[in-house]
Amino acid sequence: MRKGGNSFLAAAFAVFALSLGLPATLPAQEVKIGGSGFGLGVVKILGEAFERSHPGTKVRVVPSLGSTGGIKALLHGSLDIAISGRAPDDAEQRAGAADIEIARTPFVFIVNGKLAVDGVTNAELENIYNGKTLYWPNGTRVRLVLRPQTDTSTKILRSIAPAVSQAVTFAMSREGMIRAITDQESADFVERTPGALAVSTLTQVSAESRRVRVLAFNGVVPSVKGLVNGSYPLSTPLYLITTARVTSAAREFVSFILSSEGSRILKRFGNYPVREERAQR
Repeated sequence: MRKGGNSFLAAAFAVFALSLGLPATLPAQEVKIGGSGFGLGVVKILGEAFERSHPGTKVRVVPSLGSTGGIKALLHGSLDIAISGRAPDDAEQRAGAADIEIARTPFVFIVNGKLAVDGVTNAELENIYNGKTLYWPNGTRVRLVLRPQTDTSTKILRSIAPAVSQAVTFAMSREGMIRAITDQESADFVERTPGALAVSTLTQVSAESRRVRVLAFNGVVPSVKGLVNGSYPLSTPLYLITTARVTSAAREFVSFILSSEGSRILKRFGNYPVREERAQR
């Protein structure tokens, strides 16, 4: 009965609109979302699923802005939702930013897909970043891809160990290094550059179908299961940032991401939904 009623109303609106010379369909609502590059792929997939169940709403994912850039765009009114790898800082919170942590994803090391390397250790990372190791075992030149000093991925990399952090500082001072501003630029470099090594996340590699090799870290293969049971130690949080002026369409999209269907999509593409973690406590 309800389905038939909706069809009748839609047909009646079309006839009425045509009689006035108006478009026969209601304008679609748009949810504009952007920010940290590593989350763009899975959010795009979530948006496509949301659109199928909400045909009157369009989710538009803008190119990578970074966490800070996404939050700034949100506060300036250019975005409805920001994606971030960190929670808003005090100044951003005072400006109206509010966070929802939706998931965690393994923080990973990736190399060019043709490179025959399966894993990396703390000591190997230290030697690569401080310039002591210049070649892979097969003789291919190591091409290190660096991220900005303030990027969340660089901070996570530094947190591995003091010696690794010191090596990163040295790498940042070297001339001629490959430097990528966004997560997408970094992955692009690795895909096309023999011997390239960079940091990434499991969700980016999975959701973007990246042609790279994900390395084991200290003998442990990155996985959502390993993140849950604690065997894999490195992770990146995924936040949605909103403000008090959030639109009804954006609020519905956030609710969809937090739903059981949203959680299934997040898990399928390399994330551990925070809502499940809280439910198990």
